[in-house]
Amino acid sequence: MFNIKQYRAKAAEYGALSKGATDPSQSREYKKSSDSFGTLAENEERLADNFNKALQLPSGRQPTHAALAAEEEHVLRCLGASVIMQWNTIPTKLRRELFDTAGSMGELLATAELRGQIARFLHKHKDDGSAPPK
Repeated sequence: MFNIKQYRAKAAEYGALSKGATDPSQSREYKKSSDSFGTLAENEERLADNFNKALQLPSGRQPTHAALAAEEEHVLRCLGASVIMQWNTIPTKLRRELFDTAGSMGELLATAELRGQIARFLHKHKDDGSAPPK
């Protein structure tokens, strides 16, 4: 795993390669890699800067089991919503894997019913959110 300095070094390395490349497509690829490593460095830096803030509880006491469960449910709802919003841009193979995994999350005897509910939901919302780029 890289640290901030290593990400920045890779970003600089690819930045130099992009400036020295003679092929425009190669230059774009190096620039893209440089930008990606730069973003990763910024993310790591932000995480490091906010690490202590993230670990502190506002009230100074341990959360209850119900509070943790509610927080996890909220996170799962947000993740699920983000997947649905990007559904049309997700490759077909990954969509199938996500569908199969989601369909197997319920009770064993209710798997077919759950898969049907998911399929109806996806069909109903297939034009919602972002359309695939053209």
